[in-house]
Amino acid sequence: MYIPPQYKNENISEVRDFIKAHSFAILINQSEGKPWATHTPLELGKDDEGKDILIGHIAKANPQWKAFENNPRVLCIFHGPHSYISSSWYKEEEVPTWNYIAVHIYGRVTVLSTQEVLQWLHGLVDHYEKEEKNPVSLEHMSPATLKQVRGVVGFRIQIDEIQAAFKLSQGREEDHERIIRELKAKDEPGRRHIADIMKKKKDGHSEKSE
Repeated sequence: MYIPPQYKNENISEVRDFIKAHSFAILINQSEGKPWATHTPLELGKDDEGKDILIGHIAKANPQWKAFENNPRVLCIFHGPHSYISSSWYKEEEVPTWNYIAVHIYGRVTVLSTQEVLQWLHGLVDHYEKEEKNPVSLEHMSPATLKQVRGVVGFRIQIDEIQAAFKLSQGREEDHERIIRELKAKDEPGRRHIADIMKKKKDGHSEKSE
């Protein structure tokens, strides 16, 4: 994607944290001569060499996976909070804009075996169920229920390139205090999340400057 230099985030640790926190992504490839996209969880993991990979699954009824073998190149889009930014919050005249965070990952996909899919799903369910009052586990499900695993196709994505855009009013640091205040004035999750991230970065920068 096009990212102006001031918005490019090359802090891989920060990007990893973002992917883990916003793992419901869009998987895109070419299928039957046209772009195809599926909304699905993509979990960040490690391969046997310790390199970052993505692991996911889609329904076997979804024809997207049939293109994996002949055309393994895929694009994964992770999208985070975003918000309209009014230029009325600036000290000087300027056009309005939009703040957002997005990560694009390009890679090559390979299909997992049924056993690999089952092993990964065990970990995935345990991860998301740990905060529940009555967590479920695949360990306690009947063989009949686990047969549903046959209805999905699991895959891993070897990462070739990561592009991260963190557009947070860079270049308008003198206006950040008011931007943050205005964003928090309305009870909208996206606005407040952007405000919190901007404040965290602002406070971190202030600490480094002291």
